[in-house]
Amino acid sequence: MQIAFVMDRLEGIDPVFETTAALMYECNQRGHSVLFLEPHDIYVRRQHIVARMKDVTVARDLSIKQYWDKAVARQQEESISFEELTELDALFLRKDPPLNYSSVEFLAPIRNQVFMVNDPFGMVLGNSKLYTLNFPDLTPETHISRDPSRLRKIIDNFGGDMVIKPLGRFGGQGIIKVSTRDPENLNSLIHYYVGAHKPYADREQIMVQEYLKGVKEKGDVRILMLNGEILGAMCRKPPDGSFRTNIHAGGKAFAHAITARERQICEQIRPRLLADGLYFVGLDLIDEKLIEVNCVSPGGIPRINRLENIRMETRVIDFVEQMALARKQSRQAALK
Repeated sequence: MQIAFVMDRLEGIDPVFETTAALMYECNQRGHSVLFLEPHDIYVRRQHIVARMKDVTVARDLSIKQYWDKAVARQQEESISFEELTELDALFLRKDPPLNYSSVEFLAPIRNQVFMVNDPFGMVLGNSKLYTLNFPDLTPETHISRDPSRLRKIIDNFGGDMVIKPLGRFGGQGIIKVSTRDPENLNSLIHYYVGAHKPYADREQIMVQEYLKGVKEKGDVRILMLNGEILGAMCRKPPDGSFRTNIHAGGKAFAHAITARERQICEQIRPRLLADGLYFVGLDLIDEKLIEVNCVSPGGIPRINRLENIRMETRVIDFVEQMALARKQSRQAALK
């Protein structure tokens, strides 16, 4: 099969801890043609969606580091394959957040012709922190506004610690804990985050959410889901002096046994994920409450593999092969 990955430059990736690298390695091991492109490589030629792609297929049975070094070398070669994207068997959309809306617009017209992980329309919906509002009974108390006085009143009325989250950031960036115990700084922080000096319509909306105290001791839980089923999970605990559990913010990963309640949450959101074409996602939970749905390049496979002595990428590629073959057979039948 020809399987392409829309992603970031290979040179800046540590393959040992990168989920995309694990997926590409597994494709290469199976003898598939592995193609690399960046969002800006997609364009239109005579009404057809095409792309500048690099073939980064290399020899099999290398270590992950050896494989990656050779893939990077292939990507740096001058040869470029200009192909119609509809000739691909599968396309992974693995560009790190934020979502590249331009590439999504290019891919939308062919979303039913190539199997994509994840569906472009679904990624537009799931990319936002607002996606969790589809499951209000599963989330902590949540408010969103760009009005400083309203936000201050929400925090005052709540009476306990809350978390401020800018809607457009990722990887734990800009997330802070606030309370009424420091009212002077609280007002300044709210005004800063919304951009209160701007006209009301130009301000940034921010999320104010109940602070779940369990995050300090127990951390959060990342659950990876594939086609609506649990693929694996890990616990992430924050470093000393912080409540942010993101690995990029210094969090550490530990093995995690999924609870009955966490399974119920996954079952409850499963139909919506599948309806939106979000086949491979990462759920973040704290104290058995849903915090975020990650559908833009969700990570965690290499770390969970090490913690559980498994290889989750094999299940992902099994699924993609099955879906790609079924779509190809369906298209062939429609042409008869």
